Amino acid sequence: MNAPTQAALIESALRTPITQQLSNSHLDALEEETIFILREVAASFERPALLFSGGKDSLVMLKCAEKAFGAGRIPYPLLMIDTGHNFPEVTEFRDRRAKELGAQLIVRSVEDSMARGTVRLAHPGESRNVHQSVTLLEAIEEFRFDALIGGARRDEEKARAKERIFSHRDSFGQWQPKAQRPELWTLFNTRLNQGEHFRVFPISNWTELDVWQYIDREGIELPSLYYAHQRPIVERKGLLVPVTALTPAKEGEQVEQREVRFRTVGDITCTCPVASSAASAADIVAETLSVTVSERGATRMDDKTSEASMEKRKRDGYF
Repeated sequence: MNAPTQAALIESALRTPITQQLSNSHLDALEEETIFILREVAASFERPALLFSGGKDSLVMLKCAEKAFGAGRIPYPLLMIDTGHNFPEVTEFRDRRAKELGAQLIVRSVEDSMARGTVRLAHPGESRNVHQSVTLLEAIEEFRFDALIGGARRDEEKARAKERIFSHRDSFGQWQPKAQRPELWTLFNTRLNQGEHFRVFPISNWTELDVWQYIDREGIELPSLYYAHQRPIVERKGLLVPVTALTPAKEGEQVEQREVRFRTVGDITCTCPVASSAASAADIVAETLSVTVSERGATRMDDKTSEASMEKRKRDGYF
């Protein structure tokens, strides 16, 4: 039998789905690093917690935590800071998934902080997203958490690219980007003074593509918002804004029914979908290969106030 020609090989490759052509062998190293970090947190801190929103990144971390400690044996509670304006599909999924894992779920609400007077909105329509910092710091004080595990990744946004994996916070819960501790040879400095804590980012070195490849490989279930669905939207400042009771159309805006999905999920008042027909994790892997804007850049209204908006919030205690 004659060997296939180069043209035939190229034609065959073009017929093969891109997800089958794409190697995912690097995911083993990323998973191993994440498991190591999750175990390091359990060994180094007395009262850690895993920030759990029900979003894709926290669900990837939960999958790695199951592999690190065994199903139903995650040694720290899950913590959710709820603005009260989260998508109901996500909060329902969050509650169900925590119950399935047999994990302790702690929910603290921005609305409770508002009732205490520690959060005051400039006007009723103001997004509560930025005010999560206050509620988070109150939860840290209430439970005396000394480490919070988060799903932030360096590829998401400029300020997050500056973070160490073990990111120190002072006694006021603030981040000082110029005073970070070195992490040479993956040796993490976990020393704390009274009242200080760490934010730990086990998937810091993952990219959005890595996350979706891992979700596809592991068959991780996600809230339905991550996949293509029909939704009324308006176009505003280059973003597709979902039309809801919290984000109604403005005068003169034309409401359209569009097929969209969410690349990231968060507060309804500042999270936007993108046009997409991707109905599976494999579809999203293929779609992600062609995007040129980060997921936060394409979907978050609150990050567009200034180039330094995220860094300012992180200095004040944001995730």
